[in-house]
Amino acid sequence: MNLATPITAKAASNVSRVGHTVCPHDCPSACALDVDLTAEGRIGRVRGSSENTYTAGVICAKVARYTERLYHPRRLLTPRRRIGAKGEGAWLEISWNDALDEIAEAFVKAEARHGSEAVWPYFYAGTMGQVQRDSIERLRHAKKYSGFFGSICTNMAWTGYVMGTGALRGPDPREMAKSDCVVIWGTNAVSTQINVMTHAVKARKDRGAKIVVVDIYDNPTMKQADMGLILKPGTDAALACAVMHIAFRDGYADRAYMARFADDPAGLEAHLRTKTPEWASAITGLSVEEIEAFARLVGTTPKTFFRLGYGFARQRNGTVSMHAALSISTVLGSWQHEGGGAFHNNGDIFRLNKAELMGTAYADPDIRMLDQSQIGRVLTGDAEALRHRGPVTALLIQNTNPMNVAPEQRLVKQGFQRDDLFVAVHEQFMTETAEIADIVLPATMFVEHDDLYRAGGQNHILLGPKLVEPPETVRTNLFVIEELARRLGVSDYPGFGLSEREHIDGMLAASGWPGYETLALERWIDAQPDFETAHYLKGFGYPDGKFRFSPDWANGPSPNRPPKSIGAMGPVAALPQFPDYVEVIEVADAEHPFRLATSPARSFLNSTFAETPSSVQKEGRPEVMVEPSDAAALGIVDGDVVRLGNSRGEIRLHARIVSGARPGVLIAEGLWPNKAHLDGEGINVLTGGDAVAPYGGAAFHDNHVWMRKDSE
Repeated sequence: MNLATPITAKAASNVSRVGHTVCPHDCPSACALDVDLTAEGRIGRVRGSSENTYTAGVICAKVARYTERLYHPRRLLTPRRRIGAKGEGAWLEISWNDALDEIAEAFVKAEARHGSEAVWPYFYAGTMGQVQRDSIERLRHAKKYSGFFGSICTNMAWTGYVMGTGALRGPDPREMAKSDCVVIWGTNAVSTQINVMTHAVKARKDRGAKIVVVDIYDNPTMKQADMGLILKPGTDAALACAVMHIAFRDGYADRAYMARFADDPAGLEAHLRTKTPEWASAITGLSVEEIEAFARLVGTTPKTFFRLGYGFARQRNGTVSMHAALSISTVLGSWQHEGGGAFHNNGDIFRLNKAELMGTAYADPDIRMLDQSQIGRVLTGDAEALRHRGPVTALLIQNTNPMNVAPEQRLVKQGFQRDDLFVAVHEQFMTETAEIADIVLPATMFVEHDDLYRAGGQNHILLGPKLVEPPETVRTNLFVIEELARRLGVSDYPGFGLSEREHIDGMLAASGWPGYETLALERWIDAQPDFETAHYLKGFGYPDGKFRFSPDWANGPSPNRPPKSIGAMGPVAALPQFPDYVEVIEVADAEHPFRLATSPARSFLNSTFAETPSSVQKEGRPEVMVEPSDAAALGIVDGDVVRLGNSRGEIRLHARIVSGARPGVLIAEGLWPNKAHLDGEGINVLTGGDAVAPYGGAAFHDNHVWMRKDSE
């Protein structure tokens, strides 16, 4: 049995074999892992697989320290029932049968009173295995519970990319190593996608390639750059437009390529005539010289690889900004070259048929879809967020922690404290969401169950087999879904009654891939298409094969479009015909003179790893980075307590005076637990949940705030 106790050095050194699995956490890299297994049935050292050509033997430090998490003394090990007031922290240990019975009974009561849509299965976790993550959808469809529109992480970036290309795929990300210039734009790869740096640095070492980093502050990735461009948040499109303006002006634009592969190059060129470096400089904060140098470098380097990240999915004009940055590759014709083009996500290449797993055959299109990012509004009775239907009175939560990660935290907290709301949370630790639940169930970790993974940031389908036995009292996500289905009378629906391996085999067979046993031997499938397909040299993903400089924002393609019942979202009419900077961001004003971005920390992954001692030690405490001139103007010195606020609320935290962002820009790194902050309220008190055009999303880096030195 895998007891939740610290692994000893002696045990860790007693390695009997090496197991192979995949990092399950919400990261595009989905690293292939080698895990030392001891004779006692525990895990020891965790490292990146050197045999996987994308992982290339490298993983982030937080996952390398996974033994801390698996054997953490505060890991949840038994089901619990709340016996005091919500959030009070009084619990009674109960049996699994009693816990599941109570959850099912609560769901039946909610449905009887308000209809099936009163129950809302709520989940997330991007690269978590397909079976353990998505089985909750099968229960949702079978019971006609409210749908979950997953908007919090990807929408602006995915939509902006696909509006241009017509497909969510791109050049082989391993081609970065064959590039002469790697542009890392909108991702702090050193902290969040370490393998991007592996391949970019290889290109620099082997080929003398230049690494360009475009971001909003001097982060660890910026420190690795040959050319670093620090923008004001939300101004990426202005830089992209100026680069394309220069390309047309100075002859870098590949007119022959565009004539063959783009929809309206003449219209784009005419539109860009006013988008000068001087115009972009005034918007971005970059100098004209910086803009000219960047445009000249990419314009004279055919093998330029644009690695476009999820920073574009954190701002209200992120869809337009992603599309503008993407368009540079088409203007330059970079797609034609190995080591060139633009890459964001490879989601389309895996072709996983998950119909049986998710129960889509019995999905009802009339059932409402509720926006993940607006959980605070949903739970506080906002009519529009509820689609003008009844209340949500019961939640089943797996793989996410909305009491910490969701925007508009004061609304979220208010909603969860409702006396008429029943909440069941299936978790590995007592997260802040678990702490306010009625029933808490202990969950397995990734080395304790079978699952299948696909990695949007790379090109492999990977198997994550069970490597060690879990504690006797914890259960998989699949177990919970199956047991609730049995109690709720839908276990005879197709897709129920199958094991993880049976689901994996069924998914792979339906998708035309080899089955579990083959994958167990080979460990992964390289799904990368051929060069011409990946580089769109057979045509882009639209029926006419043309890249769209002028997309249809309200009706164009996206991997995660809202259903017809919702339609386009946010200020769609404000989006431009051609790439352009649009001020739909939350601009600074007299009342809120600062722009705040809540960027990821190196040792946390969203709210995960904030329970790991070494990660907490490395991050220190919740802080806000303040540019020195801003600090001087307000009389703030390093270590002072400051207040940040806007219409959504206010919080206190310590100031860290550091150069690296533009004046007027504040950076709060890392999603700390609310309770780690001075007043028990965290950074997402300040973030908004309003829907972003055209298809929704949460703009975590797009907040205007006031700041003052705390007088208390």
